[in-house]
Amino acid sequence: MRVLIVGAGQVGFQLAKRLSEEDQDVVLIDLDPDRTSYAAEQLDLLTVTGNGASLPVLEKAGLDGAGMLLAVTSRDESNIVACLLASRYAINPRVARISAPEYYEPGSPLAKELFGIDRVISPEREVAWETLQLLASEAATEFVRFMDERIRLIGVRIRAGAPVEGKTMADLGRELPDRRFVTVAIVRDGSTQIPRGPSRIAAHDQVFLLTAAEELPAIARLAGYERTELRRVMIAGGNQEAIYLAKHLASHSVSCTILERDRQRCLELAEQLPDALILHGDARDPELLEMEGVEGVDGFVAMTGQDSVNMLSGLLAKTMGARKVITLIHRTDYIPLVSRIGIDATVSPRMAAANAILRYVRRGGVRTVATLKGVNAEAIEYEIGADAPIIDQPLKDVSFPKDGVIGAILRGGEVITPRGDDVLKPGDRAFIFALPNAVADIERLLA
Repeated sequence: MRVLIVGAGQVGFQLAKRLSEEDQDVVLIDLDPDRTSYAAEQLDLLTVTGNGASLPVLEKAGLDGAGMLLAVTSRDESNIVACLLASRYAINPRVARISAPEYYEPGSPLAKELFGIDRVISPEREVAWETLQLLASEAATEFVRFMDERIRLIGVRIRAGAPVEGKTMADLGRELPDRRFVTVAIVRDGSTQIPRGPSRIAAHDQVFLLTAAEELPAIARLAGYERTELRRVMIAGGNQEAIYLAKHLASHSVSCTILERDRQRCLELAEQLPDALILHGDARDPELLEMEGVEGVDGFVAMTGQDSVNMLSGLLAKTMGARKVITLIHRTDYIPLVSRIGIDATVSPRMAAANAILRYVRRGGVRTVATLKGVNAEAIEYEIGADAPIIDQPLKDVSFPKDGVIGAILRGGEVITPRGDDVLKPGDRAFIFALPNAVADIERLLA
C-alpha cells in the first residue's frame, strides 16, 4: 500500500521509518530539500520536495492510488489542506496533526469532517495525558497504551534496596508465581537487553514491564517506591500542554500552580483555568521556587517552549525537594541526557504524536507500533495470521529469537500473561518487545 506522509520533521521521519520497515510503499513530502535528502539517504522510501498542501505536488507523489495520507507538518493549515485535497480521492485513513484547539474542540464550527479528516492527532493533548500518567505513579518513567488500552507498557527506574534488586528473572518467577506482569526489557548504561531466566536486575536499571493498570501500585513497591498520593503539582510554562494538564489535574482534584514569565499570558491562563493558581515569574529563579513551596510538591512539570529552560528548572526543582520531576523535551537527541542529570522522566510532543498515529493506523497484521524514548527496541502489537507457523505450538517449544519476547496475549476480551504452556490462536493479538535485529524473524513466525 502506498502511504503519503506530508512533513519530514521528527514526527514524519519517525512514521516513515516505522512504515517503511513494514514494507509499505512510503512517499515522504516536505518543502525543505535538506530534510527530504536526509530521509532518502537514511530510509528505504521515495521523497518529493514541495508543498504538501499543493495538489500538483500530491499528485506527483502518487495521490491517485494511495491508500493512506498522514499530514504531520508543524503547520495546522497545511495539514488540513492536504487532507481536504486527499478527500477527493479514495484514500482512507486521512490523519492530520492539529495543535490549535479551535480546529477540534467540541462545539467548534470547524468540524474535522468539513476538512475530510478521519482522525485528528493533537500532540499537546497526548503529552498532557502521558504526563498525568507519569505523575500518578512515582515509579513510572514512561507509559505507552496497547491492546485498546487494556494494558500498558511502563518503564520504571529501580531504586537501591528495592525488593527486586539483585534478583534474576527466574527468582522472580518462583517468588511471584501469580504475577500479572511480564518484564520485557532491561536498560542498563544505555544498552537494552531482552531478559531471560538468568538475567539479573540491578539498582538504577530502567525496566520495562507489560501490565494491567491495576497492577501499577504493586510494581512500584517491587521497584522500591512507597505508595503516595498526588495532591499538589507545579507547572513551569503556560503553553497549550500546560493548559490541558491543568484541566486533567483539576478533574482529579489535584492542586495546580503554574509559573509563567509572560504577564499577558498569565491573565489569559487565569481566565481559562479558574481552579489553578497562576503566578508571574521565571521557574529558573531558585528564590521563587523556594517561596512557592517547590519542596513540598508531589510533581514538578517543566513545559516551556525551550528545552534548556525545562532542563534547568527541572533540575532546580529536583535538588530543592520536588518529589517527581518531568520535563518536556522537543529535541529527541536530548532525551538520553535528562535521566543522567537527575530528572525523573521526559515527555516529547513529537514522539507522542507519532505513537498516537501509529496506534490509530492499521497495517496488515501490525496493530500498533510504539517508539520509546532512549530505548533501542521495538514495541509491536501483532494480530496472529491464520497460517502463522507459531499457531497451536506451546510457547516453550517455539524457536523464538533470543532478542525478542511475547509480553501479553489478547484473546477475545481476555488478557493472558503468557507462560510456557500457552499457545497462540488465529486472531489473537500478541504484544512483542524486540531488538531491531529480531523483528523480521518474529514477524515471519506470526504472519
